[in-house]
Amino acid sequence: MKIGVKLHHSGPGATAEMMRRWTSFAETLGFRFVMAGDHVALTPDVAASYPAPFFEACTSLAWLAAQTRTIGLGTTVLVVPYHHPLHLAQLTTSVDVLSGGRLIVGVGVGWARQEFEALGVPFEQRGAITDDYLAALKVLWTEQPASYEGPFVRFRDVTLDPRPVQHPHPPLWIGGDSDAALRRAVRFGDAWHPINVHLDWIRKTALPKLAAFAEEQGRPTPALCPRIRCRITESPLPEEGRFPGEGSLDQIRRDVEALESLGATHVLLDTKGGQFNAASPHHHDEAWRTLSLLAEKVFDLENERVR
Repeated sequence: MKIGVKLHHSGPGATAEMMRRWTSFAETLGFRFVMAGDHVALTPDVAASYPAPFFEACTSLAWLAAQTRTIGLGTTVLVVPYHHPLHLAQLTTSVDVLSGGRLIVGVGVGWARQEFEALGVPFEQRGAITDDYLAALKVLWTEQPASYEGPFVRFRDVTLDPRPVQHPHPPLWIGGDSDAALRRAVRFGDAWHPINVHLDWIRKTALPKLAAFAEEQGRPTPALCPRIRCRITESPLPEEGRFPGEGSLDQIRRDVEALESLGATHVLLDTKGGQFNAASPHHHDEAWRTLSLLAEKVFDLENERVR
């Protein structure tokens, strides 16, 4: 099971040098991948959770590819309706090529209504747009020349060159926790990428549904690749309502063991979703101390297992 780190590429203290330091830190410590998020317009609903500055994900990953050698680079998550599939195909393929085949493409439907309005994208149709755009994206990645006709996008005899390094395309992780998202993960995804959800729900509800939807569609069940909060407490937290990744070292260790037992192939740690004050430029140092402690006490990163 590969352990990765959510990149801090927004808010006070976010600079190009800080992103380089974050990625170098993760690579040196043995984490296997870093991932960046996606917003285009810092409307009030976005800025409340992700204050300025906010570095664009694919541009940042392309730059970080030149600063690193082996660590995986991914998105958590690209908001598909914000990006025409022709442009998204070019962006993601370029990053895959420039990184030597290290890209993971995590995608979702988005949530910030004001941002949708600013971009002129119909919020209520974001699920249908996402499905159409993903179908077009996979055609662009895999066919040469590519033609596609759907309800929201159509094109004919389009050449995508260079081609993705990874075959048939970069791993595609589908975010979201609704039934529609689970069906989307089965239809399009190599993995399902839930964000900050409870273990019992994953075990008792989501994974059985995912397997049932896969059987229904006659497709393989996508891999489990969750993003979890990362917050260490001195004493154990009450189990009721606790998110995986939050609590004492023993609780976090049990969380990761449980995810591994459920078949998770990757787990992304999100320190910004934990206890750190994103309004403080010093939250980077606090997050690094937490990740260093987890690497020492919980994760055997070299052997990709839990201590």
